[in-house]
Amino acid sequence: MGDVGTGGNGQYKVAKTMSCFYAANPFPLVLMTGDNIYSHGDIDKIKDTFETPYQELLQQQVKFYAALGNHDTDNFERGAKQIEYADFNMGGRYYYTFTDRHVQFFALDTNFSTPLEEQFEWLETELQQSKQPWKVVFGHHPIYSSGRHGGSSKLIERLPPLFARYGVQLYLNGHDHHYERTKPINGTTYITCGNGAQLRKVGKSDWTAYAVSRLGFAAVEVYSDRLEILGIGTNGEIFDRGEIMISQN
Repeated sequence: MGDVGTGGNGQYKVAKTMSCFYAANPFPLVLMTGDNIYSHGDIDKIKDTFETPYQELLQQQVKFYAALGNHDTDNFERGAKQIEYADFNMGGRYYYTFTDRHVQFFALDTNFSTPLEEQFEWLETELQQSKQPWKVVFGHHPIYSSGRHGGSSKLIERLPPLFARYGVQLYLNGHDHHYERTKPINGTTYITCGNGAQLRKVGKSDWTAYAVSRLGFAAVEVYSDRLEILGIGTNGEIFDRGEIMISQN
């Protein structure tokens, strides 16, 4: 889920739907793709923007892993208070990695004020060493998006070649306030899930598999041979289904 930190009705509707989904389909973790607290990353708002909306999931010991968005670093501390916040489980200032079952996750700080080259070098080293069959990278800014912000030429230049070289099957981001799943691009599927609290219009590109401006979140079901992607709306409806096969890399 991404771009959630408004403390408003949209966020709470999505959070409630996530709790209902968990009751029927328990999941171990949630990835947060940035803009966790609007509008300036003020940690004093953490109760309204995180602890209260996701209270039921936190009580079930679901772990949240956050990446920083541009709004999260728009403060004097440059996001340091969020990094220190225990329930965001951030293992580093700009990047960190962790493994759950057979999936290794790699979190990036894609804000252009950060040392991107340093992160790219770190990511390549970690991908080279990874032994897990599934590799998922997440950050705030889109690489491919048909929304208002669109993709980033700097990220397009550096990240997709790394993903193709080391078999990254999935990249998740926010920033654009819609849901969009791409067709596999050189073996990697890209999902924009910045629809966790508020919306903007989205178009369609040649590589778009599905796009919609609708509140919700993405669920990823992990199997030995495939990932199943579900786009889920606030009425509990599954509005998108996609599949990533292990053999496509």
